[in-house]
Amino acid sequence: MQTFTAHDGTRLAFHVRGEGDPLVVLPGGPMRASSYLGDLGGLAAHRRLVLLDLRGTGDSAVPKDRATYRCDRLVADVEALREHLGLASMDLLAHSAGGSLALLYAARHPERESRLVLVAATPWALDMPATPEDRLRAALLRMDEPWFDEAIGPFRAWLAGTGEFDPVFVPFFFGRWDDTARAHDALADKESNDEAGGVFLSPDAFDPPATRAALARCPAPVLVLAGERDGGPGPELASRCADVFPHAELAVQPGAGHYPWLDDPRWFAHRVAAFLGQN
Repeated sequence: MQTFTAHDGTRLAFHVRGEGDPLVVLPGGPMRASSYLGDLGGLAAHRRLVLLDLRGTGDSAVPKDRATYRCDRLVADVEALREHLGLASMDLLAHSAGGSLALLYAARHPERESRLVLVAATPWALDMPATPEDRLRAALLRMDEPWFDEAIGPFRAWLAGTGEFDPVFVPFFFGRWDDTARAHDALADKESNDEAGGVFLSPDAFDPPATRAALARCPAPVLVLAGERDGGPGPELASRCADVFPHAELAVQPGAGHYPWLDDPRWFAHRVAAFLGQN
């Protein structure tokens, strides 16, 4: 673990895995410690991963001002990390909710981003949320799974807003519900800051028209990677996100869910490394 100081004095931590050119990694959750990312399916064999613990998560300190958990306020922390690393520009990878943070960073600092990888990133910053219909469509692809019949009822109720989040339907978020997925999910509560997650998605954090306009001029190459079985975002929503950029490509990982590096580590690491120029 290494640390640096944000502009407001908050001590932030990051973790380094692998060697070579740095790849800064923003976790999702929202506001989940970066430990759940592991080595991103072996991507650390190709690049030096710099995994940021966002403020109030993992080994980073809790800020004095809880309003700084807002997605737009976190952009300054990403920029402070770049400055700490001494990089004129950086390659950036963001997962899930971290994708909206990466979008805001790219909009505000387009000259600081060399390449951008968005992994299973729901683009809230563009006012493009995954809909209940998107999520149900993906769930129905799993009808042959042995856990499906027990999970689909509570999942439909949750999507309709008439039921609570129920662990019984967690398998829908993974391309394969196996021991690896179970172990990964078992740590989610310990790794997440729910209070911070609620602030992260504050409506005032986003200005979708301004962000769209800025990203339409983004010079960096962008890879938008979606899991074939993921409902948030599904491949269709990921494609719409890619269309916002002038230099973007879409990759759909076969059989993958919301954590594609778990479902097929070799496919994931090879595809991302190829995009980053590290075959």
